[in-house]
Amino acid sequence: MKLYHFPLSGHAHRAALFLSLAGVEHELIPVDLAAGAHKQPEFLALNAFGEVPVLDDDGIIIADSLAILVYVARKIGPSHWLPTDPATEAEVQRFLSVAAGKIAYGACAARLVTLFDAPFRAEEVIGRAHATLTVIDQLLATRSWIAGTAQPTIADVALYSYIERAPEGNVDLSTYPHVLGWLRKIEQLPGFVPFARSRAGLEA
Repeated sequence: MKLYHFPLSGHAHRAALFLSLAGVEHELIPVDLAAGAHKQPEFLALNAFGEVPVLDDDGIIIADSLAILVYVARKIGPSHWLPTDPATEAEVQRFLSVAAGKIAYGACAARLVTLFDAPFRAEEVIGRAHATLTVIDQLLATRSWIAGTAQPTIADVALYSYIERAPEGNVDLSTYPHVLGWLRKIEQLPGFVPFARSRAGLEA
């Protein structure tokens, strides 16, 4: 498999992280976003939205990080990463939606403000990030993994990158002990690969 990625993209990191955690052989192909490589015809042929990551599995093209997680989980066959029990799978899907919504327009958006001068209101997106983290911390007080499973799922992978790098967007994680514990558990999994760090926000 080939994964087109950008090192500072949390979307790209979650895809690369899961490929590594799942033990799937893959090649990382960097896309130079600063040079506009994602807007060139050859990349737009892979993803018309001009966004990373994109997975190329021997000609099968999967765009969107969450779609990649689901695809790879199905590709490797039945596993704890994507349970087939309807209720548990629904809980996993619930947190994929959290990643696409509340995290994207909270912790992710706050980080985009400091790293890339994105046109979001910092106070608004930081507040949204803390509201989401408060709920997640409360949930993790009663469960080991975010979907309430005995082992990690793609829901944990989907949430990890932008929560772990939230301080780059001036989102302080120090008051969320259960979130911090959960982050460290993910980092101890075999095959874990860290997300590239930047000196921004609280980590400047």
